[in-house]
Amino acid sequence: MASHITGSQVSLREANMALLFDAITKYGAMTQVELAENTGLSSSTVSILVRRLVEEGTFTTTDTIRSGRRATLVSIARKVGIGVGLYIGRSQLSICVTDFSQTTLAYHDHPLPFGHKPDSTLIQALRLIHETIENIGASVEEISAIMVAMATPIDWKHQQIGVRGILPDWDDVDVVAHFAQSFHCPVFVDNDANCAAVAESKRGAGVDYPNFLYVQAGDGVGSAMFINGALYRGSMGLAGEIGHVQVDPFGDICVCGNRGCLDTVVNEQRLVSVLSITHGSLTLDDLIRRASDGDAGCRRVVSDAAVRVGTVIAQTCISMDPGCIIIGGALCEAGDVFMEPLRQSIARLLFPDAVEPILIISSPISSTSVALGAALSALELAPTGN
Repeated sequence: MASHITGSQVSLREANMALLFDAITKYGAMTQVELAENTGLSSSTVSILVRRLVEEGTFTTTDTIRSGRRATLVSIARKVGIGVGLYIGRSQLSICVTDFSQTTLAYHDHPLPFGHKPDSTLIQALRLIHETIENIGASVEEISAIMVAMATPIDWKHQQIGVRGILPDWDDVDVVAHFAQSFHCPVFVDNDANCAAVAESKRGAGVDYPNFLYVQAGDGVGSAMFINGALYRGSMGLAGEIGHVQVDPFGDICVCGNRGCLDTVVNEQRLVSVLSITHGSLTLDDLIRRASDGDAGCRRVVSDAAVRVGTVIAQTCISMDPGCIIIGGALCEAGDVFMEPLRQSIARLLFPDAVEPILIISSPISSTSVALGAALSALELAPTGN
C-alpha cells in the first residue's frame, strides 16, 4: 500500500511539474504567484516544485518587481543559443522556440485570414518573434538560427519557393532576406512537411525508425522521407510532394498546373463543398469534428479522402520501403474515422504476403510538429550547433 501511495504522489508531482512547464512555455516567464493563479496549484506547491525544478536545471529564477513588491520570476532554463521555428501556413502563423537541449521554451499559434498577403504576414511574424523572445526573458542576440516553414514546395538549393502558384502572392517574396535583415543570424526556409518530419524524428513517432514516411493530410497533402536517419530532399529539395501525384487523369486543374493531382481532391474547399447542400457552410475543422461525433455524411467524406491518400501512400511505399508511416495533419485528428480506411487502402495495395506489414502511426505531436521541427532544424543548421 505504501508503495502505491508513493507512486501516486510521484505521478501527481510530475503532473504538477508538467502544468508549470506548459504554462511558462505558453505564456512566457511569470512569477510564482502568477504560476499559482494560472495552474490552480497552491502557492506552497508551486514554491516547492519551482525549487526542485531549479535544482534539476529545468527552471531558472530571477528577482523582479510586481505591483511595487519584490517577486521571483520563473523561466525555463536554456543552454546558450536558441532556435526559432516559424510556420507560415495557409491559415495560421505558428512560432516555436527551442534550445540546444531540444527543450521547447515557447510555442504560440495565431490564425491568419484566408489569402493572407506577404507584407502584413511578414510584419506580424517579425513582431511575433520579438514578443516571444522577450516573453521568455531572452534577447534576439541569442538566436542561433531561424527556420521558416511554408505550406508550399521549397527549392532547398536556392532557398526559394520551388513551384510557383501554390501559395498565391508569395512566389517572388525573398523570405530569407526579409528575416535576415532584422536578425543577425542564419535564416532558412523549408517545406512544412519536411519540418514536421524532423520533429517526428526527434520528438515524435519516428524516434526509433531511421526509415519512415511522414504524411501530412489536411488542406492538401504533403509528405517527407527519412532515409537512414536523415531527411531526404532530392536534388532540388522537392522530394515527397505526393500532393501532386496524379489520381485522376481527367480531373480538375491543380494550382501547380497539372491535372487531377491528389491535392485537387483532398483540400479544404473540395472536401467541404461536397457537403454544402446538406450541411451548409463548413470549415475543415467543422468537418473533422462532426465526423468524430458520428455524422454519417462527414464520416463518408473523411473516409473517402483517406482512401485517396492511402492509394498514393501505398505507391510511394512500394518504392521507398519505409519502416513505418507517420500520419499528421488535420485529418488525422478524426482518429479512426480517417485512420482505419487509410490503413485498409494501403494494405490492399501493398505486398499481401509481406513478412512484416508496414506500421502506420498517427502522429502524437501533429498539432505542433511543423513549428517545432522548424526550430529543431534551425539549431541543426546553426553554425554553433554543428
